[in-house]
Amino acid sequence: MRKCYFDHVAVNPLHPEVLDAMMPYFKDDFGNPLSVYDLGMRAREAIEQARAKVAALVNAKPSTMIFTANGAEANNFALRGIALARQNQGKHIMVSKVEHHSILNSARFLEKSGFAVTYLPVDKYGTVDPDTVKNSITGETVLISIAHASSEIGTIEPIKEIVKIAKEKNIIVHTDGVATVGNIPVDVKDLGVDLMSMAAHQFCGPKGAGALYVREGLRIVPLIYGGIQEGGRRAGTENVPAIVGMGQAAEITKNQLEAKVKHCTALRDRMTEGALKVPNVYLTGHPDSRLPHHASFVVEFIEGEAMLLMLSMKGIYAASGSACSSKALKSSPVLLSLGVPTALAQGSIVFSLGMDNSGEDMDRFLDEFPQIIKRLREMSPFGKGWGEGEGAKCYTA
Repeated sequence: MRKCYFDHVAVNPLHPEVLDAMMPYFKDDFGNPLSVYDLGMRAREAIEQARAKVAALVNAKPSTMIFTANGAEANNFALRGIALARQNQGKHIMVSKVEHHSILNSARFLEKSGFAVTYLPVDKYGTVDPDTVKNSITGETVLISIAHASSEIGTIEPIKEIVKIAKEKNIIVHTDGVATVGNIPVDVKDLGVDLMSMAAHQFCGPKGAGALYVREGLRIVPLIYGGIQEGGRRAGTENVPAIVGMGQAAEITKNQLEAKVKHCTALRDRMTEGALKVPNVYLTGHPDSRLPHHASFVVEFIEGEAMLLMLSMKGIYAASGSACSSKALKSSPVLLSLGVPTALAQGSIVFSLGMDNSGEDMDRFLDEFPQIIKRLREMSPFGKGWGEGEGAKCYTA
């Protein structure tokens, strides 16, 4: 049975050339980058080459890239590092309600540490209104953190507009770019952001490798103390193979990005059109301003876990924002922030595509998905009359 992997927001398969690039640093070139002899110097040189490749992917200077273990660490580093560095200027920060937990939980930590936090609302598509940002700024505001795009609903946020507002008040802007870097063209200079988080596994690099872009000259307090690695901003012996892998993945992705966007957009549009033909299936996120490889839905009368299990039995792999999938006894806070009713939010399903997907995969999905929904609704105690709704539309609160 052919496997159809539609969960690239969780992790992408490692590109073969990335694995080849990493292997020497597990074996022959295993030195510690701080060592002064040749083994260490080769490892140090490999890190700096990777830094330049990752920086090139987002049009940044190599010196502005700090390697981390993942995107979550980069997000923690950005929020806590900037808040602590600027606390003498003010103790108010802003984040949106649809941020990743690494942002939201960092914000809650800062609240307990004496900071005031504004959790910005979003509209029915998950978009932050720049005017809301402007009206929420106080004389104490030192940091605004809004994700470049949501990995759960795919909506791309108006970061440039938000940055313009922030700069009028000399406020630092961080954006979580984990969902966008490697999936759409990203230019930190064009966006104007001061900090951006990213993760290698989102663009066919290894798990356990991430980076934080920090604008040149911007002071940030380290999250991890110890040695002098990463210019004294992130201590700990570097994971050289993972960093090399991230660099190689960045270089490959930069060269293939235009083709990737075109390929994934075509598949996504087919998937969306087909899924919305099933009655009472609704698109979540913005219908147009969204990631090219991302399609997310809520399905009435069915739980996300049931869909995932039935799909996986057919060799189709996806994700869900429902309680069962997230291991939490509550609906997705992202969907609730959009105004999706609690019961409907339990029927969340998220598909994310990659270069490894094909038209054959999509044919299989379009054949199996309607049958699975029909079967689950026949089994559901809530499914009577399920075909009588509007269906085939973008969700509206």
